[in-house]
Amino acid sequence: MITGKITSNLDAVIEVEVVGSDQKEKIAAIIDTGFYGFLILPSDLINRLTLQRIGNQPAFLGDGNEVDFNVYLAKVLWDGEEREVTALESDAGPLIGMSLLYGSCVILNVINGGDVSINALH
Repeated sequence: MITGKITSNLDAVIEVEVVGSDQKEKIAAIIDTGFYGFLILPSDLINRLTLQRIGNQPAFLGDGNEVDFNVYLAKVLWDGEEREVTALESDAGPLIGMSLLYGSCVILNVINGGDVSINALH
């Protein structure tokens, strides 16, 4: 089980460990149900972990604007297992998207300091 908390801004935040080529780092990331990818990571974290860039990907923002994002390969420790995922580069992150949550039951107690829990559905 993965756990987190609801912040005073009503963001659902969990801690996730991102694995780079020669190191790993625990980060606090916001769950974003409007983002269908795996991860959005800030450039400074991508640089520290020396993640491999694999291309670009266009995406639509919430305001309707289309933006091109750099895409990187990353690994995350997710529910005790290492998973290879793609990460978009944006200083709006770190964000967890629906692709990373796929196959999970997410429970949010949406009050200040409320619990967040993520359990595998298998």
